[in-house]
Amino acid sequence: MNGPAFSKIQITSFPRTFLTKPGIPNELTLSTACYGPRLQAIDGQALSAAAMGFRRLELGLNDYPSDLSGWEDCRREAGVTIESVVVGSLKPKGEAYSGSQLGSADADLREMAINSTRRHIRVAQNLGAGVVVVRGCEVGSAKLDAESRVLSVELDESDADNLAAVQEKVAGFVAKVQKRGQKQIEHLCRSLHALRNEFPETKIAIEPGLNFNDLLNFEAMQWVLDDLSGQGVGYWHDTSRVWQRGMAGLPGQGKWLETFSNRMLGVHLQDATADEADLPPGLGEVDFRMVGEYVSADVPHVIEVHSKHGRAEVLASVQFLMGHGL
Repeated sequence: MNGPAFSKIQITSFPRTFLTKPGIPNELTLSTACYGPRLQAIDGQALSAAAMGFRRLELGLNDYPSDLSGWEDCRREAGVTIESVVVGSLKPKGEAYSGSQLGSADADLREMAINSTRRHIRVAQNLGAGVVVVRGCEVGSAKLDAESRVLSVELDESDADNLAAVQEKVAGFVAKVQKRGQKQIEHLCRSLHALRNEFPETKIAIEPGLNFNDLLNFEAMQWVLDDLSGQGVGYWHDTSRVWQRGMAGLPGQGKWLETFSNRMLGVHLQDATADEADLPPGLGEVDFRMVGEYVSADVPHVIEVHSKHGRAEVLASVQFLMGHGL
């Protein structure tokens, strides 16, 4: 769900207390996606995060990409590090997820995606981030895109009487996408393998998307991780999107966590309802106690919520997560 537009007055009059009021120190990571248009320079974002108790940032997807100038001075002043970079964070967020073309059947599109990922890895290395996150890989079929949108609408409009029938249709569609996308999964694996050979110092995490035409469904995620086992490619969990996929009748959060927790490189912490993702943890229906049981303390725990939610909601989510073992 997209948040409301922000006017110039709202941006320039953003309260100074956001930058200065102290928060409880924590071990969580804050995504720059949370800022939206409010703060667009990495130094301001880092100082704001530090004031809220964060010492770690993720360079996330945003309609307003972070201006990275001044990072070194700010890093020394604020004591903040950047843990991860999401591919796509260097340009305004688009409708398609950042990694959508790494498995494209079109060699030119695939090479463009590889070049974009190279650029993000180089930026990650310059910023000191150890992980680059590739999110969402679509099949690239206009027909399947349209069918996926129709199913999403049907699911939104379903009630208790027809929910099971819609979930069955969703499962059948995902199976069709999986069959259709076999070759593209191979391309994706080759792309990731080539990038790891070129940049062995930086790990790559793959994260499932929300749409039903996403290549990285539960079974495909297993194939990719097995194929690239031992090559520095791991799993990145998304609490809200995986939860919503479970509500659509697909494998739920518990199955993803149980299967992939030993290969997890990080987690995006968001809450969700049937109608909305990207909520601050504590405002939806995700079982974060279960998440805390599976996610290792050694990987980045990234709060990534929609930028329409402000400082108060972010700080409340920190307290909520700390109380749930995260």
